[in-house]
Amino acid sequence: RISFSHLTHPSLSLLGAEEIQSTCGQSMATSRIVGGQNAQNGEWPWQASIRYRGSHICGGSLITEQWVVSAAHCFNCLDPSDYSISLGEFQLDIQSANAFTSAVSQIIVHSNYSPNTFASDIALVLLKKPLRYTTYILPVCLPDWSDFIASGTQCWVTGWGTILKNGKENLPPPRTLQEVQVSLMDAQMCNDLYSKPILGFTGSRPIKDDMLCAGYTEGGKDACQGDSGGPLVCFQTDLWFLIGIVSWGVDCGLAYRPGVYTRVSAYSDWIQQQDSFMILS
Repeated sequence: RISFSHLTHPSLSLLGAEEIQSTCGQSMATSRIVGGQNAQNGEWPWQASIRYRGSHICGGSLITEQWVVSAAHCFNCLDPSDYSISLGEFQLDIQSANAFTSAVSQIIVHSNYSPNTFASDIALVLLKKPLRYTTYILPVCLPDWSDFIASGTQCWVTGWGTILKNGKENLPPPRTLQEVQVSLMDAQMCNDLYSKPILGFTGSRPIKDDMLCAGYTEGGKDACQGDSGGPLVCFQTDLWFLIGIVSWGVDCGLAYRPGVYTRVSAYSDWIQQQDSFMILS
């Protein structure tokens, strides 16, 4: 069983898009209690729900008033008209006045993405129109390419994925946003774990430079299917930074098989280079 955790924080005032420089990464979390399951409404205001023909398929993270970053493997089809993005969501099966849903005008999948190795598993999604920031909809901060966060740092993963390992039980209605605290793990340790003869990757070292791992050697806490593309965030210098994007793993919550994430700092230059896109930092 996966153990999720929960946060509480005060409300934020209504904010305009021009205030992005001072608003990224501010979920205003004030306390953490490990062992819960549900997040609280508005705790992770950058969390996006990516919908394919109306159904939730992946998570994502709001990074400006018009751009969401997610995983490339979420987009088997690249026709923007098949997708929509919902922000400010908390319970997927309950319509919320705090939510904002937008059509998609463009999907940019990294040109080096490999569905076999999950290299460059990152994509940008452009909303049809810029949104307005609110208490429940705010961007997460992006790390610089040179930013380093130490192994062992406690960070958080969120999404609407399964709550039991082995993928045998989906999150029941109303499908409330979940959160779990995980520990960052360096690539060498992660590769050492994956080389152990348990469920695949025996003798291999699949973790590349553009990936990072998070979880625990003994397993138990992880991101599951349904959380693909969603955020791994760490609290640094009083702000929340998007450190990883949920990419792949073996089963869920297994010992010696921590979750694997796209390392966002490896793609900071790529994000900035996209047409009509500018990072405000």
